[in-house]
Amino acid sequence: MQKLTYKEEQIMHILWKLEKAFVKDVLAVIATDKPHYNTLSTVIRNLEDKGYVSYNAYGKTHQYYPIVSKEDYKKRFMSTAIENYFNNSYKNVVSFFAKEEKISVDELKEIIHLIENNT
Repeated sequence: MQKLTYKEEQIMHILWKLEKAFVKDVLAVIATDKPHYNTLSTVIRNLEDKGYVSYNAYGKTHQYYPIVSKEDYKKRFMSTAIENYFNNSYKNVVSFFAKEEKISVDELKEIIHLIENNT
């Protein structure tokens, strides 16, 4: 699975949400910094080249859909981030969020409960 650029990842989030979409449908969802239609079309074709999306052809127009699930991408993204930024240590991940005050004591207790009960 090739790494996505920031823009490609944004477009994938839209495609995951819409499930199937023409370029104009994706463009309609983008709220700020709308790219030109042709630029967006190129980004989506790049996603196709990277194996993230496919399409159904209707004449000269294409309806795109994701072939990599959000869940699969999330697993890959998180594994890479944990490996590259936290020395492959989940303890380092949790302590980072605790130090940054992004996770509460109650949430940590809930995580411990989930681990203990293997759910």
